[in-house]
Formats: sequence, structure tokens, C-alpha cells
Amino acid sequence: MAMKYELQDVSQPELYENIFKYDQVPKIIFDDKSIKPALPKDFWITCTTFRDGQQARPPYTVEQIVELYKYMHRLGGNNGVIRQCEYFLYSDKDKEALDACRDLGYEFPEITGWIRAKKEDFKLVKQMGLKETGILTSASDYHIFLKLNKTRKEAMEGYLDVVRAALDEGIIPRCHLEDVTRADFYGFVIPFVQELMKLSEESKIPIKIRACDTMGYGLPYAESILPRSVPRLIRGLIEDGGVPSERLEWHGHNDFHKVLVDAEAAWLYGCSAANGTLLGFGERTGNPPIEGMIMEYIGLKGDLCGIDPTVITEIGNYFRNVIKAPIPADYPFVGEEFNVTRAGIHADGGIKNERIYNIFDTAKLLNRPIGVAITDKSGTAGIAYWVNSFFGLKDDMAVDKSHPGVKKINIWVSAEYEGLRTTAISNQEMVAQTRRCLPNLFKSELDELKSKARGLAYELIIDLVRNVDILSMDPAKQEAVLQKIVDSHPFMRLAYVIDAAGKKITKNITQSSDTAAYKKDFQEHGDFSDRPWFVEAMKSEKVYFSDLYTSKFTGLLCITVASPISDDAGKVLGVLGIDIKFDDLIKL
Repeated sequence: MAMKYELQDVSQPELYENIFKYDQVPKIIFDDKSIKPALPKDFWITCTTFRDGQQARPPYTVEQIVELYKYMHRLGGNNGVIRQCEYFLYSDKDKEALDACRDLGYEFPEITGWIRAKKEDFKLVKQMGLKETGILTSASDYHIFLKLNKTRKEAMEGYLDVVRAALDEGIIPRCHLEDVTRADFYGFVIPFVQELMKLSEESKIPIKIRACDTMGYGLPYAESILPRSVPRLIRGLIEDGGVPSERLEWHGHNDFHKVLVDAEAAWLYGCSAANGTLLGFGERTGNPPIEGMIMEYIGLKGDLCGIDPTVITEIGNYFRNVIKAPIPADYPFVGEEFNVTRAGIHADGGIKNERIYNIFDTAKLLNRPIGVAITDKSGTAGIAYWVNSFFGLKDDMAVDKSHPGVKKINIWVSAEYEGLRTTAISNQEMVAQTRRCLPNLFKSELDELKSKARGLAYELIIDLVRNVDILSMDPAKQEAVLQKIVDSHPFMRLAYVIDAAGKKITKNITQSSDTAAYKKDFQEHGDFSDRPWFVEAMKSEKVYFSDLYTSKFTGLLCITVASPISDDAGKVLGVLGIDIKFDDLIKL
């Protein structure tokens, strides 16, 4: 039986200024006492991509959250290697995203919430039908005294009251020990955790603990002292706090470049769950990258355990191409050049022996063949290999070494080295030369602009067709919504709604300067059932984009975007159409 620890309700905060002297790098102190690893039989990954991961970047859209959730389900597999995923619950967008992910019906990752330590917030958890939620329970005197302006006793009693409120609602509380690596471990953390475990035993509800290394101070060394030693924190929470391994979770930050090794240390010393985000995106310096944790998990288990690591490449491509998040070229596993060596490898009918320089079979495990660093030794064969590999060209689409464009690139490469160049040709340089010599592989700048315009227009119209007033098919309500949106978006020149029979039911909603032009020729209540944008939107039940055209009403270069308006049962009620001034949209 663990020793009972009493709360030490000190009058002055313990800030550990011998360790965290503010004008110095925090000290790493050892006492030469060691503890043995105790890896749990079952351990897993949890995800905070949609909570902590959204606190340091533009918020993900609902569609992006759903797609990333699908990727995580496929990556972690049906064994639940990625076990849980937490969501904000406060905005309509948060709730919509949570519902959309839950509607997919996946067992893993299980959807959980995150709320403030306020009793009224449990109404949100209940409304969303969640079984578990995270609760902010700050642990260090930095937070208790300096932020909350409370004593330790006041903070602990407040936290316990909130936890009791969760238990009364039948909700599993996951208490987040914020800033635990600067907290008085035996003066506050353990007494608090022991009280939580007592409540858990009384209620028969499995209260969980998340140890949060908020500032990245955690150290993976068993011989370092508390409160910074991750091994000692984990063993202390289990042995002295009485927290079962399966109800203990680690949450780290990367302020000192230790985020992944700290997460692994938490596993190694008995913590079942380690929390991370996709690509490590998170508050300030970020969280443990889930793709890195996946690799550590496979290494520790010695087996894939249902994991599909090729999904990591798809996730990287989605962040790069859809979310437009910057990813360094050398970023592990997903960077464009992560498995490209600068050590002189070249291709001549294929790479001679890729095991010399490649970390593992990246083609098999990540669907990422080893990259080729182009040098003066590569020749046309190496250049053709690079082009086909980089652009994913296969079969009839692939180029060979006799292609005129490949020969032109080789001439340029040779000239570079004749000028006494000593470094390999970068991917950026190769892309530029491929664009010059093999332009057919690239979209034109106009195509790129049109693609961007469609992406912006898609976001806009999808939000509109979900509006309750648009769904009402009441022309007066629809006109009010459309007029408001047109007035706030000058690039929108005309908006209108057509019913399922092809009849226009709203007035022409336009910019004030365009009213007369559209009123003259664009019928208020005409039959539009034969218009391509109406026919395609109704037939495909997807958003339709026209090509660029010059408006006969305004003389402006425009695109038309049309989306079906569908009710909850999927029945198409009509079509919302918007005419958009192309160059104004692109300026955004």
C-alpha cells in the first residue's frame, strides 16, 4: 500500500529557482540514483492534433479535420495503436467536426473532449454525448500562485469539485496536470492524485491522469532529479500516486528538442499512453510527432501491430498540398528529401545498393522510394530516374534517358560541374530545370491560379449551403443571408438559388453597382433547368466549377460556382449559384 501524502499548503510558491533561474538555461541535475524501465505490456498513442495542434496554426476546416481523422484511423489500424483523439467543444465548427468524425463509426481513435475546469462546461460534454473529457488542472506553483492567484489548497479543492461534477454526470475525467515538470511533486501533485484515485475508487469511474510537460522541461534520464525526470515522474505517479498504468498519459512539448525521447521514456517507465500531434504541430514548439511515435512504437514492439506506415506519406502530402503547411524538405519521413542522400549515390539503371544510405525499405514501409542526388556522375539515366521518382511517373507516363528534355537537363548539370561545383544538385534546382526542359509535366500558372480560386470558392459555398436559412428553401430567408455575404465579399458579383425543378426562387443578389446590369438580362424567376452548372450540380450532387469566362453582364472575368443544397436525408432541394470575379478572389 502506497504511503499517504498530505498536501503542503505553503504560503510562498515553490518556483525551483535553483533549477529554473530565469536568466540561465535550466540546470540538469543528477543524484546518481537509478530506476529500472518497466514497459507496459499494452501501450498506445493518443492524439491532440485538433486541440493542442490547433493552438499554434490557422484552425483546420471541418473537412480537413475529417480527412486527418480518417488518416489517423488508417495509420493506427484496428488494434487502436492510435487509441484516442481529443476535440475542442466550444464553437459550432468544433461540434460539427466532432459529429462528422463520429458519424464515420470508427472504434479507434475514440473521440474525447477537452474543457476548462468549470462545472458548467460539462453541459457541453453531455450535449456532445462523450464518455470522457480532459480537464485543465494546473499543478505547478507558477500556475497556482502566479496565474490563478490561489493557494494550493484552494486550487486542489476547486479541481476536486469539478471532478466530482464530472463523476456525477457519469463522465470519465482526464485530469491534465499542467506544468508538472515545475510542480512540487510530493507537496502537491501526489496528494492531489491520491485524492483523485480515492474518488475513482468510490465512484467506480476510472479517473485518468495526463502528466503535461507544458514548457518542455522534461528529461528522459532516470538519474536526473524531480520534477524534471520523466522516468521518476511516471514511476512516482504509479507507485506513490496509485495511478494504474493504463490510466496514465504523457503530454510533452519540444522547447528543448526532447519531445519524442521524453514520450518514449514515459512509455519505458510504465506510462501506457503518450500524447502527440500529426507532424508535431502544436503550441509554441509543438508536441511529439505522431509519425515519429509510430516508428518508436513499431521498434519497441518489433511488429507492425496493424499499423499502416504508408499512410504517413499520404498525411505528409495532405499537409503539403491541401492544408499548405510548410514542411522542411529534410523533415523525417514526410519531407520531400528525407531519404535523399548527398553522399554521392547516383542511378545508372537504378540505385546499385540503397541499403548503404537508406534507413529502411522506405518504398515498402512508406511508399517512398529512395531519392537520387544528381551529380556530374548521374548522367541521363540518373536524371530520368530522378524525374520519374520525384513526379511519380510510371508506365507510359515515365520518361527515359533518351528523352530530349532529359538530355537538356544533363547538359545543364554538366555545365554546373565544369564550373567547379562540388555539391549535389538540389531538388529545387532540378524542379526548375524540369520545368524549363519538360514543361508538359507542370500546370501552367493560370491553371494553378484557377485551382487556388476553386479552393477558396469551395470553402465559401460549402459553408453557405449548410446555413439553416439556405436549407429552409424560403426565398426571403435565403435572400437575407446571401445579401449579407455578398455585401461582405466584394469579389462575389451575383448569388441566387434555383429549386430542384430548375426555377430561380430568389432575387438577383448582387453588388449595388451591378444591380442594373443583372436585372436587365438575368431573369428574376426564369427556368434554368438546362444550364450546365445546374445540370451538373444536380446530377453529381457535388460542387460544380465553370471555366473562366467574361461576364456578358459586367464584362468582368468570372467563374461560376454551383453547389447542391441537400437536407439531412441527402435529398437535393435545389442549387446555390455564385458568380465570382476571378482576379479579386485570387488577390485574397
